[in-house]
Amino acid sequence: MRRSYLLAVLSITLGWSAVRAQEEKIEFPKPGPEHAHLKSLEGVWDTEMTMADGAKSKGIATYKMECSGLWLTSDFQGEFGGQKFQGRGLDSYDLKKKKYVGVWVDSMVTRPMFVEGDRDEKTNTTTLTGDSPEGGPDGKPMKVKLVTKMPDADHMNFEFFMVGPDGKDISAFKIAYARRKK
Repeated sequence: MRRSYLLAVLSITLGWSAVRAQEEKIEFPKPGPEHAHLKSLEGVWDTEMTMADGAKSKGIATYKMECSGLWLTSDFQGEFGGQKFQGRGLDSYDLKKKKYVGVWVDSMVTRPMFVEGDRDEKTNTTTLTGDSPEGGPDGKPMKVKLVTKMPDADHMNFEFFMVGPDGKDISAFKIAYARRKK
C-alpha cells in the first residue's frame, strides 16, 4: 500500500514537472566546472583511517558521477571502532548558492548530515561545514568541519573536525585516499 502511494506521488510529481518544463521552457541545470572537479574523483580508492587516538583501519571508497553528471555518489566500506562500517554520500555543486553541498549517511547514524562550503582551486582544498545531527557526547547537534586536500589527482587527505563550543577545531579522524590504478 505504501509503495503504491509513493509510486503514485512520484508519477504525479514527474508528470507535473514535465508539463511545467514544457509550458515554462524551464532549462534544467547542466554540469559546470565544479561538477567536472567532482567527476575527476570517480573510481575506486584505497583508504587508511587514523583516529585521534592513533588507531588505524583500512577501507575502500567508490565514487561515481550520476544524475546527468550533477551528483557524485560515494560508497565507503571499512571498519570504525573495530566494527564493520558503511557510509554513503551525495555531493554536488549548488548553482544557486554557489557552494559545494553534501549529504552523508552511514551505519552508525539514523539521521543524515548536511554540509556545504567552498573549494580553493589554488591549494586544491575543499572545506565543508555543517551540523552532525547525531551530536556530540551530550547528544546535542555538533558543528563539524570537513577538509579534503588533494596533493595530486590520485591522492586525497580528508580530515573530520568537531568544532568545540569555543569555536576551535578538534580533529576526530583523518583518512588518506589513494586511487587504485586500473
